[in-house]
Amino acid sequence: MYKTILDFIRRNRLFTPGDRIIVALSGGADSVCLLVILNELKDVLGLTLKAVHVHHGLRGLEADRDSNYARELSRSLSVPFECVSVDAAEYAREHKMSVEEAGRHLRYEIFEKQRIAFHGDKIAVAHHADDQAETILYHLFRGTGLKGLGGMRPVRERIVRPLLITGKKEIVAYLEGKGISYCEDSTNSHTDYARNRLRISLLPQIREQINTRAAENIVHAGELAAKADTYLEKQACRYLEQHGSWEFDEKNQVTACALCTEQLLSQEDIIITYIIRQMIHQVHSSMKDITMTHVENIKSLASSLAGRQIDLPGGLLAVRITDRLWIKNKYRNESVDYSRDMLLPQVDFQVFPYKKGQEIPQNGYTKWFDYDKIKCALSVRYRKTGDYMTLAGGGRKTVKAFMIDEKIPREDRGRIPLIAEGSHVLWVIGYRISEYYKITDDTHTVIQMQLDGGKYNG
Repeated sequence: MYKTILDFIRRNRLFTPGDRIIVALSGGADSVCLLVILNELKDVLGLTLKAVHVHHGLRGLEADRDSNYARELSRSLSVPFECVSVDAAEYAREHKMSVEEAGRHLRYEIFEKQRIAFHGDKIAVAHHADDQAETILYHLFRGTGLKGLGGMRPVRERIVRPLLITGKKEIVAYLEGKGISYCEDSTNSHTDYARNRLRISLLPQIREQINTRAAENIVHAGELAAKADTYLEKQACRYLEQHGSWEFDEKNQVTACALCTEQLLSQEDIIITYIIRQMIHQVHSSMKDITMTHVENIKSLASSLAGRQIDLPGGLLAVRITDRLWIKNKYRNESVDYSRDMLLPQVDFQVFPYKKGQEIPQNGYTKWFDYDKIKCALSVRYRKTGDYMTLAGGGRKTVKAFMIDEKIPREDRGRIPLIAEGSHVLWVIGYRISEYYKITDDTHTVIQMQLDGGKYNG
């Protein structure tokens, strides 16, 4: 046990000599094993330890027992100890979350505060291999990508998990071999929580009826998924560094990230997924509530017409503007002028005779107009005051009114390209064309306009 965990710590570089470590100590077998092992290894690894116990205000006398035991164990090992009490049930009510989620949030918040007060470097928690198998299955059943299938990482920012290499049976056997007691949390036997049902019912059945080494095989598969995820994430970061563009606020924080859709869509599908996730991560550090459904919707947006958009969790917005896909923070970039370095579409013009009954293209990127009705030079630009379109019957509508009717957000209306003859707009690209310039039975000459790539504005 000692050698296995030491090798795992060294292989994954969990600690650096001189590190000051907060050890999360609940009093259960896992956390007791963690504290005892790290206390045995502290001289070899050059660590300074402090044990922290969180009393959640639940389970009454049983919780008091756990706190007292954690204090006595720390004292017997000569490890500094602190107990912090919270009201997890009240916190859950205030923040409209489950008690389980509230307890987890409060624990990590307390551990981080304790780390800062201790001038600590890492927070050690006691997740083990069986926890890892449960986590992977939980993510799989809920729906996840490679990141979720990879389970918990040995190191995540300042959180380290030295026991991920070993299972529950080995932990219990180790403590029993040393004659060290531990506390049992009665709620671990309740099946109210999904994870408990996985641990109590599903995994034992899988071991008995399919493979006795099922948990180990699940963890191994998770390790492979984690490696694949890390590799693909690096490739996505490299691509974004080479091809992305960004907008920043006055504090130099990223408020928007953009990529050329043609370049993006030329990549392999799985790389596109990772690139989009990286774009989101750069604009909003938390990926909480971002699901594969959101990512797939953004992929579809990248191949759609300009001006379309999708609202995302966390106050984010994905929007297709000309030939670029933008991920932006709706609340931090109202003053950003995207047209400064936005790409105007390259439009190819072709003039040819029209034969009555000739089939007119119906796709969104190729439009035909009556060439003989055009009297002045055409321009590819963004909207200006006074721009208008001709409606069926000869009436007019301003481009502004048209965009309002189409429910295009105000901040995006000036970012949609159009083709105009003076103030008379032939085509709001990605939306509609003016009735005045449409092909009729009286048309003799056609001018075809077709999007093809892009060039820099100006």
